[in-house]
Amino acid sequence: MIRATDLEEVEFTDPTTVRLISTAYIDEPAMAPLADDEDELAILEEIEGLTSARRTVALPVPGGLDPAELLTEAAGYGWTYVNAAFCYTKATGNRFNGPERGAWYASHGKDSIETAQAEVAWHLTRELDATGIFENITTYRELLAGFTTQLHDLNGRARNDVLNPDPAVAYPVGQILAQDVLGSGGNGLLYPSSRLPGGQCLVALRPHLVQNVRQGVTWDFAWNGAPVPTITNRS
Repeated sequence: MIRATDLEEVEFTDPTTVRLISTAYIDEPAMAPLADDEDELAILEEIEGLTSARRTVALPVPGGLDPAELLTEAAGYGWTYVNAAFCYTKATGNRFNGPERGAWYASHGKDSIETAQAEVAWHLTRELDATGIFENITTYRELLAGFTTQLHDLNGRARNDVLNPDPAVAYPVGQILAQDVLGSGGNGLLYPSSRLPGGQCLVALRPHLVQNVRQGVTWDFAWNGAPVPTITNRS
């Protein structure tokens, strides 16, 4: 089984990594219609935050995450999205995190948008396949974020089970590797996409690594009877 010590730790810098989340989880600025510019909006949102329940709801912190690791409002826009990625987990986990601790997944590089789309489309198509009905429209928004850190590099390890396209094979060993990276003081992993040939992904295992979060383009994913969605830009 591959371990953290088997991997090279490399310097990684990218100001525009891409993560797609459903617009159902996007908090649109409630005060936006009342503001003429971003400075006014910031003031109004600060006032709203004094009494707004949506700004103060406590997250369900899983057992493998120290609440002190979570970001605060001082981190700037997007801090709640980062915290949510680490607090809301699946029972089976994902490729590099188990149910006890979440992580921030994103794509990077020249095909970052196409990679993010391929990853999202694969997972949602899998869910639709379980129902046998490929009729669905889901809208996603880009969350762009910057990174300047060191990450363990899995590129060149295509034959290893940790990069297997089958979650049943990859996820158990990937979660063990991620725990090893964390335990050795590491920050996360760079790895090739299993859903788009040539695509590049990353997983950040610590909340504070995710910097300068901002919103990007909005995309509609539409399944119209076939397992391959039509993806359109609605921005």
